[in-house]
Amino acid sequence: MFKKDIQPGAKTKVKSSVQRGIRTKILETYPRLEPYIEDIMPKKSQIDQVKLPERVTLYALPNAPLFFQHMDDPLLPHLTLVHRYPHAFNRVRVDRGAIRFVLSGAALMVPGMTSAGGRLPGEAKGGPGDEEGRWGEQDLGEGEVVVVEAEGKEHACLIGVLKCGTGEMRKVKKGVAVEGGHYLGDGLWKLSLD
Repeated sequence: MFKKDIQPGAKTKVKSSVQRGIRTKILETYPRLEPYIEDIMPKKSQIDQVKLPERVTLYALPNAPLFFQHMDDPLLPHLTLVHRYPHAFNRVRVDRGAIRFVLSGAALMVPGMTSAGGRLPGEAKGGPGDEEGRWGEQDLGEGEVVVVEAEGKEHACLIGVLKCGTGEMRKVKKGVAVEGGHYLGDGLWKLSLD
């Protein structure tokens, strides 16, 4: 979605009633963010709405991107927010071979997550970074927002929406897993709000 560098469009202040609605929607979508919501979106702060190309709206505090939304799709967190609160989101992991494709903006394929280095919710294969419950206990369904981490790396590299459920991924082991989204080094990552 953001393969090329993008320029921010019109920047407007969000009314407090709309801001409360956004806050509620965020807590419905990401309930594990509730202990941190005051740090992320303080009640007295002013949130900006920034128009981006391809009908994308970015919600940001002054100079700090928070969430973005494509038309009526779900609100997706910016990767800087994911890096601050990684445990507050559903996570999956890709193997080392998929990293270069993720960072070039390609769709994430199922074999990258079902191979030896990949992880899906409900499985812990042992090894470094596989502490109990890190990947979640329950399978995720189609359309859920996930944070994609890379094998051997500390921070998440992609945020997107699942194109098929994780249970189906284990059975079929092929096809597209996560499409589009926001990845390290893309236009949204490089966007300057100054």
